[in-house]
Amino acid sequence: MEKLIITAAICGAEVLKEHNPAVPYTVEECVREAKSAYDAGASIIHLHVRYDDGTPTQDKNRFKQVMDAIKAVCPDVIIQPSTGGAVGMTNDERLQPTELSPEMATLDCGTLNFGGDEVFTNTENTIKYFGEKMIERGIKPELEVFDKSMIDMALRLHRKGYIQSPMHFDFVMGVNGGISGEMRDFVFLRESIPADATYTVAGVGRYEFPLAALAIIDGGHVRVGFEDNVYISKGVLARSNGELVEKVVRMAKEMGREIATPAEARRILGLSK
Repeated sequence: MEKLIITAAICGAEVLKEHNPAVPYTVEECVREAKSAYDAGASIIHLHVRYDDGTPTQDKNRFKQVMDAIKAVCPDVIIQPSTGGAVGMTNDERLQPTELSPEMATLDCGTLNFGGDEVFTNTENTIKYFGEKMIERGIKPELEVFDKSMIDMALRLHRKGYIQSPMHFDFVMGVNGGISGEMRDFVFLRESIPADATYTVAGVGRYEFPLAALAIIDGGHVRVGFEDNVYISKGVLARSNGELVEKVVRMAKEMGREIATPAEARRILGLSK
């Protein structure tokens, strides 16, 4: 079994300091949280950025500020910027961080009803465009899937050449409007991807650690972090992203699974660096 790749989603675009005072907004806070996760065993930092008041942005200059500052203290970490953006942004606005030539970036593979009137829209043409741009820029996409139909979309676009092999999926589970985070849901997604694909599981809220355990046992990989969950246990706020990563490391060690370094993660994922 391959070593376990841990991704830390340190801040997201929705979670606020009102949910957990340790949620990072500023460059310095993002560096603090990335370093805590890296030191604990994360080899990938999944990155959204904010302005200092907490407003999310896709501004490539802000991404560069944060990415450069993280690399200064975690020189070998893999930084994976989000291309999710915000409702109403154009495709090119969302793709701004890919202009910085990161090793990886996220590629959302379908549309999701988050609740109320909020719709996270990703048309087939949008997904094709993002796929083409990532191929053009030499970036490996992490294929964000919130239900089974998004896997089907990714496989169809892979056959048409918009997504290259080997494919790497992120099962985002437990989000409002998406697939739940029960074991049967995990098995359903897991059995729907190609044999040569890799995957990470991001369980939202109470699903974070149970799904992490399933992925550890199955040979998959794990994402944790404030974007997905701000609690270390029921009712107890995590002090840092590093504390969430430390819990996954302990779980993996108890199950006999070693933790991948950034260099080992690059080999497993087929990154070029």
